[in-house]
Amino acid sequence: MLSAAIALFTAPLPSGAAEKPAGAIVWHAWSPEIFAQAKRENKFVLLDLEAVWCHWCHVMAETTYPDPSVVRLMQLHYLAVRVDQDARPDLANRYEDYGWPATIIYAPDGSELVKRQGYVPPRAMAALLQAVIDDPTPGPSVRPETSLAAATTTELGDVRRTALLHAWTEGYDDKAGGWGVSHKFLDWDSVELAMHRSEADSRAAQMARDTLRLQRKLIDPVWGGVYQYSVGGDWNEPHFEKIMQMQAENIRIYAQAYARWHDPADLASARAIYGYLRAFLTSSDGVVYTSQDADLVPGEHSADYYALDDAGRRARGIPRIDQHIYARENGWVIVALCQLAAVTGDDAYRNEAVRSAHWMLAHRALTGGGFRHDEKDAAGPYLGDTLAMGRAFLALHQLTQDREWLEHATAAANFLVAHFTRGAEAGWASSDTTVHSFPAPRPQFDENVSVARWARALAATTGRAEFRTLASTALRWLLAPGATDGRGFYVAGLLLAEEEARTDPVHVAIVGRRDDPTARAMFAAALRLPDAHKLVESWDRRDGAAPRGEDIYPELDHTAAFLCANGACSSPILSEAALTARLAKVK
Repeated sequence: MLSAAIALFTAPLPSGAAEKPAGAIVWHAWSPEIFAQAKRENKFVLLDLEAVWCHWCHVMAETTYPDPSVVRLMQLHYLAVRVDQDARPDLANRYEDYGWPATIIYAPDGSELVKRQGYVPPRAMAALLQAVIDDPTPGPSVRPETSLAAATTTELGDVRRTALLHAWTEGYDDKAGGWGVSHKFLDWDSVELAMHRSEADSRAAQMARDTLRLQRKLIDPVWGGVYQYSVGGDWNEPHFEKIMQMQAENIRIYAQAYARWHDPADLASARAIYGYLRAFLTSSDGVVYTSQDADLVPGEHSADYYALDDAGRRARGIPRIDQHIYARENGWVIVALCQLAAVTGDDAYRNEAVRSAHWMLAHRALTGGGFRHDEKDAAGPYLGDTLAMGRAFLALHQLTQDREWLEHATAAANFLVAHFTRGAEAGWASSDTTVHSFPAPRPQFDENVSVARWARALAATTGRAEFRTLASTALRWLLAPGATDGRGFYVAGLLLAEEEARTDPVHVAIVGRRDDPTARAMFAAALRLPDAHKLVESWDRRDGAAPRGEDIYPELDHTAAFLCANGACSSPILSEAALTARLAKVK
């Protein structure tokens, strides 16, 4: 029943071929050829960068672009390009500050003239189009791009670290809860940083727990799954789209919170979102789709629809599901499933993560260790896909101790170096730098934060210094003067990455036979350690050399756990209870 409903309400995305119903705008695909055509015809190029799940994108498509004045101006003076931002991470990263829909107008030579955020009504759009025709010079929304001078260090220093922590703390809304004033959502980096600081900072603990509690208002009470955000400065006006990164990161953070505070409500939240993924956004192959639309009927508000129970909703239909299967989104979900498996001990989550990873290797892998975005990409490869899968493989390795996954993570890192380097400049570009593309590849903040954290963890797991260099390349760009300008309190990810780069992870090693119940219990206890900055190993001497070749563990005739740092380890810990007690002091 569900699959039939999905088929009814899933419409195809715009194809590469231009189509022109009578009196309508001709929409083209994004390509270098569109600018060549613009030069030949002396026309501007308008990019409508939309999200297929976005309510205001639908409204604009239904009201603005069919307007006769808009159509006339567009047909005479513009070439129109419509792109789904989920399908083109390079464009999405470049224009993410302009929200969806984003409207960008280019001169025929590809230089930017106008960048507009959000819904533009018909009269305003017609006025904007005419203004560009009358004066084709860059407007105030277009500022010259500046190249950041890389920092010479990978550490913030006490003064700057204190300033960023202050900005992050002051960004918390003490009245309504959560970070930020207008939009309310679970900012996963901020909550993770607050949890990390919670043992020594009671206010941080309260900020995290209050945000987690309030975020539950954005979990669909009928189907599960989390809405993207709430507007109006409170948690009671949700936008109903359900996009994959929100699902994955909410699962991950709620699972981490459960490991820290053992609140059943946190685990229930993670499981509710997981249940929604399985019921609505998972293919028969076990991999996830991309999103579910905010609207049942595109452009029509759906608050009354989401107020219905399950039967009432199904009687009216199911909002459109974007059935693209992207490597990036699946990598995010694999990491979340690994976290959920670690804190619950439920092998079902692990098995689903493994199944998804194998499917990605079979259907999205590129030669050399990287990943394409979709079955076929118009451009790319993109950093986000290889990065997300590299993170997924490292998470799978820690969860399963299967070195196959570590080999895949290492290959992903090597592909990253080969395809996303910026030469002598710091930072990692969002798309392939080995081929010519427009717009030119450049770094994106959150991706570089993720590279820094993942590469640092990979260096700790493998003992290979080159992966610390990979992390440092990201950090030197992130720490460049001006890199955090305009980010306000959205600096938690950088604070986490910088701390992880200059500190050793909590290292727990269990030495004993894999079939020994004590070894298994100790390993499970170590996996439940809530902080992400940890290295958990289970070594059976029968498997060969110790991880990273370290000869630091005494030979014993029984299983033992060790807490290790700086090439030395604690005295043997002989029971799961004793290990749990020791770990409670370091979380």
